[in-house]
Amino acid sequence: MKVFLGGLVAAFLGIIGIIVFFGYFWTLLLGAVPAALLVGGAMAAYLGYDEVKDKLPSFGKKAEEAAPPAGDDIGRLKEEAEKYKKEVEELKAELEKAKAAG
Repeated sequence: MKVFLGGLVAAFLGIIGIIVFFGYFWTLLLGAVPAALLVGGAMAAYLGYDEVKDKLPSFGKKAEEAAPPAGDDIGRLKEEAEKYKKEVEELKAELEKAKAAG
């Protein structure tokens, strides 16, 4: 109840303040709107850039970085993937042993 009454008093004083100091309020509003648009636009542009960068793998990269790996690299990558799969299976087995023991 106290918070509600405090909110009503604050809103009432705010309305009175805007009416009494309308010239100053208008000046502040005229200065704040362009600043808010600038900050909001910069944030939207940055977030849009991040989204485009995530969706397009070649956006912002050099052509050779975006190109798919050569045939030799594919074999090496497959070997690494198999190695990691084996490592995951070993870790799962160790985890199961630890659960059974403890």
